[in-house]
Amino acid sequence: MGLFKIKGEVYKPVKDVDLGPNSREFYLRANVKAPRMAGFLVKIFVWLLEAPLLGAMLLYMLKRNNLIYKLVSFAELEEPPVFVPSQPVEDVKEQEVKYIESDLPPHQQVEQAMDCLPSFSEDTSNHQKFSFHRWTILDYSRAYNSGEVTPRLVAERFIDAVRESCNPQLHMSFFINYDTEDILKQATESTLRYERGEPISVLDGVPIAIKDEIDCTPYPTTGGTTWLHKVRDCKNDACCVQRLRSCGAILVGKTNMHELGAGTSGINPHYGATRNPYNTSKVTGGSSSGSAAVVSAGLCPAALGVDGGGSVRMPAALCGVVGFKPTFGRVSHSGVLPLNWTVGMVGILASTVEDAFIVYAAISGETSSHQPTMLLPKVCFPLLKSTNSISNIKLAKYGEWFNDCSDDIKVCCSQALDKLHEHYGWETVEVTVPEIETMRLAHYLTIGAECTTSLSSLLQNVSIEELGWDTRVAFRVYGSFDSMEYLNAQRIRNRQMQFHKKIFEKADVIVTPTTGATAYSIMNDALKTGELDYINGAAFVRYQIAGNFLGLPAVTVPIGYDKLGLPIGLQFIGRQWSEPTLIHIAHAMQALCISDYKKPEVYYDLLKKN
Repeated sequence: MGLFKIKGEVYKPVKDVDLGPNSREFYLRANVKAPRMAGFLVKIFVWLLEAPLLGAMLLYMLKRNNLIYKLVSFAELEEPPVFVPSQPVEDVKEQEVKYIESDLPPHQQVEQAMDCLPSFSEDTSNHQKFSFHRWTILDYSRAYNSGEVTPRLVAERFIDAVRESCNPQLHMSFFINYDTEDILKQATESTLRYERGEPISVLDGVPIAIKDEIDCTPYPTTGGTTWLHKVRDCKNDACCVQRLRSCGAILVGKTNMHELGAGTSGINPHYGATRNPYNTSKVTGGSSSGSAAVVSAGLCPAALGVDGGGSVRMPAALCGVVGFKPTFGRVSHSGVLPLNWTVGMVGILASTVEDAFIVYAAISGETSSHQPTMLLPKVCFPLLKSTNSISNIKLAKYGEWFNDCSDDIKVCCSQALDKLHEHYGWETVEVTVPEIETMRLAHYLTIGAECTTSLSSLLQNVSIEELGWDTRVAFRVYGSFDSMEYLNAQRIRNRQMQFHKKIFEKADVIVTPTTGATAYSIMNDALKTGELDYINGAAFVRYQIAGNFLGLPAVTVPIGYDKLGLPIGLQFIGRQWSEPTLIHIAHAMQALCISDYKKPEVYYDLLKKN
């Protein structure tokens, strides 16, 4: 690399960077220089990229043309590296919260969360005003308690629906693995508990799907590959899964995902392209593609995903559901594939903000067999049933970044902010978030280096031909990053953590569109090879990176649709450990939009009420 050394960007000290609305900091749009490739073209590209001498030249050109060398690799900056995105817990007083005792078992935390939600009568009366309503965790619980339906009957309907979704006309590719016998066993046990009047929690008997990046017995964990489960055993539930199981939830299988999380489309050449329930010719986004799609299609009111670069929030927005990523370290990562140690976090995809909150209450914390790796702050929950809306909320908005999206998204998201001001009096504060493209590239370098390092010992026992073609490209690029580049990326992380800390002194959250584009079409040439579409990929991740690289909590809420009827999401990013405020804000936003939600093309009514 020394022969071709490029002059790197010289960054001024953090204290000299103006974060105000009139800052002269230049907004650099994503500088993606790579054509879309799939089918035979991507195979040729892989062969060239994996060739010893020619491959090295291609990698040099890719990294140079996409500004990785200039903005990250050879950058000059004074900040030391920060390797883990965790900050000391600050005593920030949040509005309308309830403090929870530490070390409560999961079902008791769920009970505490239930006490924070609106009353039964208020919730059901609101449903009647909606043009479309996905069944929620509370709907399932009420139906079971009334005897209207049983978990066993819901499980049978679920199995029938999944089989129907696999037929050639739909080929939705929701799941990599599901076990009818295990599902029915769990459902029968739950039904018996209800018959005895002894449900464990409101989650008892509720179907919840798990991304195939998270250990959940009796299934292998494939990570979307055909080989990983052969060299890595899944012997126990992940901590988050164990906590859900202890609440009585029916764990219905392992959802499809982009292979090893190395892409944003959700197209998996081994297990099929997960299709968007709002338009089956469109992508779901990734990598938690199956988890987003099963919630959107009504198969589950909630599912777990893993968010390493928007992999929960991005598909949630594209599929018209809620996506919630807590603070780094809030939810145990034990039992999750170690694809990205410092940027990946377990997240929740759900029908509503309330459902995301209930699942969050169940999975946040540890179990006796999973000890915490860091000291966590006190857990507090948002009082969503409070008649007092939280007040004086300030939403930080960087105009040039906010508007760097399609016209439909820009208009829809701007109208959503107007609604928040009109109904709640919340103010938008104009700010500048500097060096966004630098942060995207530093995150890409970090996630790539961590992924290849974590899998290197396993990949030694696997033929490269077992990886999908698009994943082979990703891993060839990931493997080119060296220790100097990784260290510079962590120094950039330090800068961004300082920038965002200053912004959060002026505002409660940062608000952005969730994605820069709505779902694009699945092309036939990508079905067997995957695809390289870095332009759409950059648009999808445009607003995602701070949540992962800086460990910040973030949530996306459906707020409308584009001219083709495809969903649009609005994202709120909070300071670390501010989940209660974030959930409050998301709940308030949802209240203004939920009556206009539309039914997807592919939807399954497991309670048989719609």
